[in-house]
Amino acid sequence: MSEQTQYQYAFLDSGSGGLPYLAQLRLHAPGATCVYLADTLNFPYGEKTRNEVIRFASEAAARLLDRFSPEVIVVACNTMSVAALSALRERFSVPFVGTVPAVKLAASASKNRKIGLLATERTVCDPYTDDLISRFAPDCEFTRIGDSVLVSRIERELVSAPPELRLEAVRPSVERFREAGVDTIILACTHFLHVEREIREAAGPDIQVIDSREGVVHQALRLVPPKGSSGDGEIPGRGACYITGGVTAEIEGRYRNYSDMFGIRWGGVL
Repeated sequence: MSEQTQYQYAFLDSGSGGLPYLAQLRLHAPGATCVYLADTLNFPYGEKTRNEVIRFASEAAARLLDRFSPEVIVVACNTMSVAALSALRERFSVPFVGTVPAVKLAASASKNRKIGLLATERTVCDPYTDDLISRFAPDCEFTRIGDSVLVSRIERELVSAPPELRLEAVRPSVERFREAGVDTIILACTHFLHVEREIREAAGPDIQVIDSREGVVHQALRLVPPKGSSGDGEIPGRGACYITGGVTAEIEGRYRNYSDMFGIRWGGVL
């Protein structure tokens, strides 16, 4: 089988944040074939304009489609999804599954109607996020924190850092939420899933932590059921990780490590 048609599911992110989404899909469909593309050439997206996000996301999606012809692309990046999902769907015929802030889920879970939104600056201020809140949580008070510094730290060092360093890194944002009295925190940037355990530890038992991982994966599998799925005992599917550019020895080493951590092949630069 040629690489042109090798992968059924594609995952697209600005960096490593979408890898937990790929891992979640493979939990449900161990035989799924998945390709992952990190747009390292344009990382970080959270500090870009809306038009820049649309342009960079479109270019990265075109690379995936030209090389691999996936049946569905999971936009495993909240910033990319809120800013560019509509444009991607208009330009390309393949189905896209977006990763948007889990506002509806948080509104159904919150008891005191005070919700924290942890995201990038782009996601926090995007009109798409405002629309989600007005439609699904109009009676809730939101505390929004755009923490692109934390996103960059996760991308560059925290994925494989000791737990105590990860906990120290997430405490400031979590404490701001605690001071605001929230009882629910939305992880609205996929990078935060790499430090989810530490966020939950810092939040404590009185604050729920919510993300969109499970819903996104179920939607991708609903749109494109895995081929040859046989349940328990299934042979693990193929997977590969690529980046778009900006290559240094440090970045390549980091993504080789991520590939090993998530059990997929390091593919190089796409």
